[in-house]
Formats: sequence, structure tokens, C-alpha cells
Amino acid sequence: MSENLLVMYCAPTLAGIKTANLFSCECADCCHARSVVDSWNSILNHKGVYAKIMRYRNGRVLIYVYRRDRLAKDFEKAGAKELLFSRGYGDKSMSDMLDMLSCRLCESDDFPHEIGLFLGYPVGDVKGFIENGGKNCKLAGVWKVYEDECRAEKLFCKYKKCTDIYCMKLCEGTPITRLAVKGRVYE
Repeated sequence: MSENLLVMYCAPTLAGIKTANLFSCECADCCHARSVVDSWNSILNHKGVYAKIMRYRNGRVLIYVYRRDRLAKDFEKAGAKELLFSRGYGDKSMSDMLDMLSCRLCESDDFPHEIGLFLGYPVGDVKGFIENGGKNCKLAGVWKVYEDECRAEKLFCKYKKCTDIYCMKLCEGTPITRLAVKGRVYE
């Protein structure tokens, strides 16, 4: 586990243009994974970026990197609360919802479909994915798009450009503390 992986998979979140990212990587020792995530949190939390181990299984760790303030705003969007409620999250705190999501990830090899809300995907696309069983999408990219494919395509390009630039900057020696921005005006 390295900062290279963090930047490669989470650059849009570090840059403040995406709510969250989720990635999996090899890690033979769960204690080592906890130590790395703790060190990331110690340098990134003051920038509004948080990391959480969601699952450890068969030598792989699943890490969720998110912006707490942006996630709270996403959960307030029209339809998000209702969808979360219908999936059993009720009126739980964000921390409790993340723990519940982690439990669901640990209990199954499949991803719970509501995970899209935790990653900042549009509510309509998350609902569309659930209603269509992941089929019949208009566009497939970072997520499967069921509504506004023009907006989604622009976001996909923005996320890729951000990742390319951040990976280049990290290779040039820019520290992760400079790559992670503090607070952003969100879309």
C-alpha cells in the first residue's frame, strides 16, 4: 500500500471534485493496512479527506476515501434519503451508515447497489442501476449512467484528467499533503 495507489485511485476525491473513491489492493497484513490508513488520516483529515478500511479478505483490503462534508450534502439530495432509508439505513449517523455499508461488504462478495450514493453517483443513476439490474444503461464509465449521459461523460473526462495530472505531480515529487486540497465549492 502506497501513496501511489491513493493518488491513482482517489485523485478526484483528493482534488475535491468527487465525493469518494473506493479501491482494493493486495495487503498481506491487516495491521499494516490499518497503520497505513491511520497515517493517511493523520495527514489528510485536516484537508477534509478521510480513509476507512471497509473490508479485509483473502489478502486484499478495500479502502474507502471520502470527503465527509460532501458526502453529507450528497445524502441530503432529493431522493437520496429515501433510497438510503429503503435500503435499511434509516436515520443513522454518517459513521453508522459507513459501518453498516462495511458490514454489508464483508458479508457478501457482491457490492450493495446503494454504494453508488456513498461514491457520489447521481441518485437517478443509482436508482436506475437498481431498477434495471445493472443493464440497459445509456453509458458505462466510472459508473453506469441511466439519466444525464452528457453531464456524466464530462465528469468522467474531468476525473481522468485530474488523475493523470495528480499521478504526474506525485511522480515529480509533489507531496500528498499538497495534492489534497482543503475544502472546495462543489458542483
